[in-house]
Amino acid sequence: MRAVALIGIDGSGKTTQAHRLADALTAAGRPATYHRNAGGRRWLGRLAHRLGRPDAQRLVGRSGMLAVESVLRWLAIAVALLSCLATGRVAVMDRYSACQFASIRAHGGQRWERLARAGYRMFPRPQVTFLLTVDPAEAYRRIEQRGTDHESMRYLTAADTAYRTLPEYPTFVVVDAGRPPEEVSRQIQAHMAGWLAPADGRDGRSTDGRDGRPAVVPAPPGAEPVAIGRLTA
Repeated sequence: MRAVALIGIDGSGKTTQAHRLADALTAAGRPATYHRNAGGRRWLGRLAHRLGRPDAQRLVGRSGMLAVESVLRWLAIAVALLSCLATGRVAVMDRYSACQFASIRAHGGQRWERLARAGYRMFPRPQVTFLLTVDPAEAYRRIEQRGTDHESMRYLTAADTAYRTLPEYPTFVVVDAGRPPEEVSRQIQAHMAGWLAPADGRDGRSTDGRDGRPAVVPAPPGAEPVAIGRLTA
């Protein structure tokens, strides 16, 4: 089973890049499926507004919101992984377990993190996890521009800090998502070069490390290369 995750604060462009990566992998002969592993916070927010509350936290409380979000995201990831296992397709994950841990930290619910980690421990680590970083002010501008939801600058700043302080942070491939989407896509696909090469390989060997050696994909200047074959959990 192969999975790639794209994580980051709201407004970082995860959804756009996840769709593009799934399309690129499929075009390269490695069928991939996009999976949106949302935690339901947007839906809860809309429900809160309909009921006259300013946000989801005011509707169900901080603990209630984190509990609902953790369960819904867990279910979404579980379904995505089972689908990947059944079909053999690459799972391109728009959000993963790290997003839940970061959300818990950003909302000041640290006591929930240990419980969430216990519940999410069964999920394998993706072969590659891209952390899309963007200045919270730019993320806020993008969210307001799309007009489908709202996040406060305070939350976006806290979430940005949360991602950078997760114990998993050293394993992330950090991508500057403050640039135009095309540039971001090029950097992501450069890291995935071993997967985007023709699936059969001209020399008859696998290009993704299945011949027993890790496939090292090129990184942009100043970044470390990623050994795909060594990132499995």
